[in-house]
Amino acid sequence: MLSAKAQYAIHALTFLGEHFQQGYIPINQIAEKRKIPAKFLEAILLELRKAGILGSKAGKNGGYYLLRHPKQIPMVQILRLMDGPIALLPCVSKNFYEPCRLCPYPESSCNIRHIFLEVRDATLKVIEGKSLHDLMQKGQPFDTDFII
Repeated sequence: MLSAKAQYAIHALTFLGEHFQQGYIPINQIAEKRKIPAKFLEAILLELRKAGILGSKAGKNGGYYLLRHPKQIPMVQILRLMDGPIALLPCVSKNFYEPCRLCPYPESSCNIRHIFLEVRDATLKVIEGKSLHDLMQKGQPFDTDFII
């Protein structure tokens, strides 16, 4: 399940994507239009800025903007940044692998691991090729209202 943080990040990014190359968008405008608590949004946007997805300008006429076109911002990057691993078990994670502490079986013979490898691969098959632009497409299978 996507966290509230990931959902808010997606809503904020789609709003910024809709205003791509239209200048700085103030936090309060994003918060109001997408119904996101401003303090929570501020922390999310700072994290996205540190990750190189957003740029910002401080001050009265400041705000946030996308550093790249929405087609160049991978959905999987957003999800991993906000929620961490895509995999449901640490022993099947591509980027956050850890051996399972609770499993009594060797990884090679663990049926639970084998099934969750399939789940991870199926999930990645859907989201790895998708971008922020795909999330912005109304009426498409990746419409933000559909996902969230």
